[in-house]
Amino acid sequence: MKAAVLREVRTPLQIEEVQISKPGPHEVLVRTVAAGLCHSDLHFIEGSYPHPLPAVLGHESAGIVEQVGSEVRTVRPGDHVITCLSAYCGHCDHCLTGHLSLCVSPDTKRDAAQTSRITQHGRPLPQFLNLSSFAEQMLIHEHACVAVRKDMPLDRAALIGCAVITGVGAVIHTSNVRPGETVAVIGCGGVGLAAINGAAIAGASRIIAVDMAPSKAELAKAVGATDFIDASSADPVAAVLELTKGGVLHAFEAIGRTKTVEQAFAMLQRGGTANIIGMIAPGEMLSLPGAAFLGERRLQGSLMGSNRFPIDMPRLVDFYLSGQLKLDHLISRRIRLEDVNEGFEAMKSGGLARSVIMFD
Repeated sequence: MKAAVLREVRTPLQIEEVQISKPGPHEVLVRTVAAGLCHSDLHFIEGSYPHPLPAVLGHESAGIVEQVGSEVRTVRPGDHVITCLSAYCGHCDHCLTGHLSLCVSPDTKRDAAQTSRITQHGRPLPQFLNLSSFAEQMLIHEHACVAVRKDMPLDRAALIGCAVITGVGAVIHTSNVRPGETVAVIGCGGVGLAAINGAAIAGASRIIAVDMAPSKAELAKAVGATDFIDASSADPVAAVLELTKGGVLHAFEAIGRTKTVEQAFAMLQRGGTANIIGMIAPGEMLSLPGAAFLGERRLQGSLMGSNRFPIDMPRLVDFYLSGQLKLDHLISRRIRLEDVNEGFEAMKSGGLARSVIMFD
């Protein structure tokens, strides 16, 4: 099968032929229909985060089940599925207390004695984030996907697999936004736009979008923002404090930079919570005023929206089909697998929401 392989950091992905194994007892073979380009992939391409190479990248996807292992009970051939990198074992402390996104059990992976799920010329290729979805097929653990309604378009469904579950989940689960509360979102890429949309669904009374690109204003408002701050021409902290007369109750940083995390914390009113959704590079440190914590301001991380994806994703599909989740606005363009490098170059410009690879 064809796949986009990263051989060295800071080099273009190569479209190559790789081989995929047969499903083990708890594994599912999925024909990939759509895969979104996420900034997290770009972090690995640029070497900000380490990963064994060569590897097939991609982790935001949807497809159709082709085969299942002998013990699989959650999906069956022909099912339309959304994948999730938060593969969970179902029996560790995290899983049993309802924190599926925190599971790190090795039970969802093949061990060293088994044939690798992906190989090339007989050599194993490490699977990327439990998925490796920049490929025509995926071989994954059954707890890395969930079946959804077949009337859901799979290009939009793919976005739910990362950007949407991360942004909406951070709002609904991690920060528990309630009707009438105030929200600021820094960064209007795919994840930030999903957080804005999630805040609107949650009933937030004021949703302030912040971005360096003024062209994002219309898009942010289309998915639920009440206000837009152009951070290239105004101090976003001062602007938020002025708009809200004292700060927001929930702030979400969806870029992954220390400066914008510090800004998110500075935007809070007393008792407010700042949520880090973006991926801050390893080794980077934050600087926050200690006295601010006396006002019961909080700073917390959010991993994949604190999701319970087997429940959350079908519900998000329902939200889309009922018109509340604005996924159509998140797709800037649809591309071929061969155009993946061009898609990442476009991402760097900052003017797009999401590019989605469509497979034949």
